[in-house]
Amino acid sequence: MSLPLRALFSRRASEPSVITVVFQQEVIAVQLRRNVKARRYTLRIHAARREVVLTLPPRGSLKQAREFAEKHGAWIAARLARLPVPVPFTDGATIPLRGAPHRIVHRPHARGTVWTEPGDDGAMLLCVAGDAPHLARRVHDYLRKEARHDLSVASRRAADALGVALKRVSVRDQSSRWGSCSTTGVLSYSWRLILTPPFVLDYLAAHEAAHLVEMNHSRAFWRQVERICPDFKRAKAWLDAHGADLHRYGNGD
Repeated sequence: MSLPLRALFSRRASEPSVITVVFQQEVIAVQLRRNVKARRYTLRIHAARREVVLTLPPRGSLKQAREFAEKHGAWIAARLARLPVPVPFTDGATIPLRGAPHRIVHRPHARGTVWTEPGDDGAMLLCVAGDAPHLARRVHDYLRKEARHDLSVASRRAADALGVALKRVSVRDQSSRWGSCSTTGVLSYSWRLILTPPFVLDYLAAHEAAHLVEMNHSRAFWRQVERICPDFKRAKAWLDAHGADLHRYGNGD
């Protein structure tokens, strides 16, 4: 007699959530996830979080999971090696702001929080006041604030052009999508869009605002997008080419 799935999961309550794989002297952490619908063991790389995730079927064993991960150690290592190198928010790091390179400069004795100014060499600087331990958080907070401002302006402009009303705009660190639209009129975006050129951010705002008219990706939806954002194909191409790279900024702080 087969056990119910709840019983199967309760019997595994004490199993680890992470295992390690050693490949060529490199120790790699692998996250374990059980999935009721899974029929086999699968591996995937979560690029935004730089995580390796191994999905187990309900009746899968920890022993088989380890064997599966070890068997694919070379694949895991190769995929991780291809991920963009993280760029933490530290003094001297260069990050894009509205698509333009800005070098982070710590100004511990300056007044204020975070601001931009041109450097002596003509390069743009992102200056951060305060103690060093707070630098990364201050940069992150600044980028979120700027993203919320730009996306709110762009979203309301797009909604006005379409003749629709939006309820509010929020920003989060979404890893699987750049934006979303709820049936209640709330538009949500990834704060990382502040790192893109303005025409890309404007396209995402037009895209989500168009969902207030068409809650789908039909031809009618894309006609609404093109009506208020004729350059949308250029923006989509930019995201396809550079979007994944945006997730490396701030990682490792």
